[in-house]
Amino acid sequence: MVNPEIQGRVYPPTAPYLVGREKVREFARAVLSTSPLHLDPEAARAAGYADVVAPPTFAVVVQEATLAQLLADEAAGVDFSRVVHGDQRFTYTRPIVAGDELTATLTIAAVKQLGGHSMVTASSEIVDADGAHVVTAISTLVVRAAEEEQA
Repeated sequence: MVNPEIQGRVYPPTAPYLVGREKVREFARAVLSTSPLHLDPEAARAAGYADVVAPPTFAVVVQEATLAQLLADEAAGVDFSRVVHGDQRFTYTRPIVAGDELTATLTIAAVKQLGGHSMVTASSEIVDADGAHVVTAISTLVVRAAEEEQA
């Protein structure tokens, strides 16, 4: 069972993640996006961006480092082998663009118990090199109870 006392915990900011043009292109292809904004720097510049624009779900790439902090926190009690991704949401101030250097800070927004399972809502605030907000990525992880805990 996940330790309910981690609710409200704020983890240290992640190391900066430099958004690369090829990473944006690879991600766009993986999510089957054909938008020239995601693939062609000239099209992105013509639309007013400095470089290619990441698809909206690209923020999970940056968020991944924050969730790794949670999973590595022994005091949290999250057994990764029992984790199912329950929900994902993004709130953007502006799009992510190749060349951005992003840092994320994780806050555990909620820990709830439901039928022996734990629901952990984690909010990752992602900012650029100037400290300006870019996106908040919110994940809900369901940590399934061990069989003996379900009874």
